[in-house]
Amino acid sequence: MKITNSIYVLGLSGLVFLGACTASGDHPGYEYAPQMYNSVAYEPLNQIVDESQGSWLSTREDGKGEFFNSNINNPNRMNMREPVANTVPRTKDGALPYRLKAFELEEAAKIENPVELTEQVLAEGRVLYRQYCSTCHGNNGEGDGKAGEVVGGVANLKGGAYIDLPEGHIFHVIMKGKGRMGAHGSQIPQERIWKIVHYVKQEIQKQ
Repeated sequence: MKITNSIYVLGLSGLVFLGACTASGDHPGYEYAPQMYNSVAYEPLNQIVDESQGSWLSTREDGKGEFFNSNINNPNRMNMREPVANTVPRTKDGALPYRLKAFELEEAAKIENPVELTEQVLAEGRVLYRQYCSTCHGNNGEGDGKAGEVVGGVANLKGGAYIDLPEGHIFHVIMKGKGRMGAHGSQIPQERIWKIVHYVKQEIQKQ
């Protein structure tokens, strides 16, 4: 009989407990193991190093305050590690960042094309030229593209001093822009620009 009563009591207690967790009216209910739903996030820029901050609200298993968000395993409690001293970020294709300014054309002219010239590179350069350059410069580089006719002053890549421009100069102008031509460095990866340069020199200017 005592066992039966105990079962009834436990069952009733369970129902009361579950009922208390149910949301109704203005009561939002309670969460079981709230950190399973709302994990403690490490903030990269906002560091709270006081482990007691938010202790009145905390349900953390480590006993620290709810607002404490510093990483104790990293130096200076940083959540993001700084790169090794003197390291330089590279692009996805492994190239170093291009740091020359728009006006540094003389320095740019000294840069050699790092992309090996092959038939495949020329074919890719042709496709890229048609995508990005022909609208202004025309399919044959004569400055007669549809947009070029409207804008005016578009370079004829087959004429005058443009024939003798170094590859680094052409690359730089595509990257940083010059005159009426806007910069394309944010739109075209460096490797692709070099392929366009190959196509301009080898196919359009026949050098």
